[in-house]
Amino acid sequence: MERQIPKNVRQIGNVSDSPKIYVEDYVDTFFTQLCEKCEKAGKGPIGAFLVGDIQQGDEEDYVYIYGAIQMHELRLSGNEYVIDENTWKHAYEDCKQFFEDGEMLGWFVVHPGVPLTPEASTVRLHRKSFPKKNTVFIMKDPVEKDETYYVHKMNDLMEIGGHYTYYEKNPCMQNYMISSRKKNGVYPSETVEDRAAQDFRNMVRKRQDHRKEKRPGGLMYAASACLVLVLIIMGVSMINSFDRMKSVQSTLETLADTSGTVQTQETSGSVTAVTSEEQTGDADSGETESDAQAGDGTSAEAQTDQNQTGESESASTPEAAGQEAALQGGNAAVTEGENGSDGVYIVEEGDTLAIISRKMYGDVSHVDAICRMNGITDGNLIYVGQKLLLP
Repeated sequence: MERQIPKNVRQIGNVSDSPKIYVEDYVDTFFTQLCEKCEKAGKGPIGAFLVGDIQQGDEEDYVYIYGAIQMHELRLSGNEYVIDENTWKHAYEDCKQFFEDGEMLGWFVVHPGVPLTPEASTVRLHRKSFPKKNTVFIMKDPVEKDETYYVHKMNDLMEIGGHYTYYEKNPCMQNYMISSRKKNGVYPSETVEDRAAQDFRNMVRKRQDHRKEKRPGGLMYAASACLVLVLIIMGVSMINSFDRMKSVQSTLETLADTSGTVQTQETSGSVTAVTSEEQTGDADSGETESDAQAGDGTSAEAQTDQNQTGESESASTPEAAGQEAALQGGNAAVTEGENGSDGVYIVEEGDTLAIISRKMYGDVSHVDAICRMNGITDGNLIYVGQKLLLP
């Protein structure tokens, strides 16, 4: 099956050589555990078989290493490495159990005090054990943590300047590491560190935090825009109301002046007074006009309230949509079965290592063991969706 080139990768060294080698993060962590075991024991060597597949492209060949199986025994005969039949038998059984579709395409050796250059006998052993082109041989120093990659081509082991570490779901390697943790020497008292991998995880966590901070900023911008629009509408309404009130005041003043100056009229020698009905009519007319103006003001205020309500509902809609999207994303992240029941815990929102320890074991005494099992040096730096091996 053709594999897609991983997108979430970290480059190690110069990767201009061919083939391109991709090593999954759990495999890289497993190599670090073997180095810790070898350094603690003070002797070596310790070996592991590499599991993966080799794919040929139009211009480049690709080697994907997504599994590693510790050798039952890697012996030395003088300066030569020896892999006996019993070791091969155990390796084939483990490969069939945990990596059913995988192919053993090379080997890994950690040996203290030995130069990271293969001897002629090592090259002969590789050609005999892994004769296929582009098979891989890795040597690592358990103290300095230096490593060198070699590829079988042109009937020799040729050094490769660099490789990629990639990050994706790898349940096969997870299951193998869980089942063989005691055999591999990973105990709660030991510390497993991978500074580069930790830095990469920290970078991913910062990106996720930046996205979370960016979303409320967008909502705040939308809310501010709606508020400005509401204030503009209210200002226009107030100006219109002020004009209407000024017009009403002018009319009332005119009526007051008229009623104050015109009291009587002289006609044919008799005086006729202004009737109270006329004055009442004028006053009623003014009151009616005032009521009309007041009614217009009330209507404007009601319209403003409606606009404010509509804008508030509009402003709340993006937040509700974001919450709904977050709920959908959270539901999509839930896997079948209880989280952590298979030995791997997926970090959820709001989790800390203490909370995870209490969930899985009923107390917080396993925080250090979880850190050591997963190569975590700072317990505060975990992120949502991170996969943690449970001790």
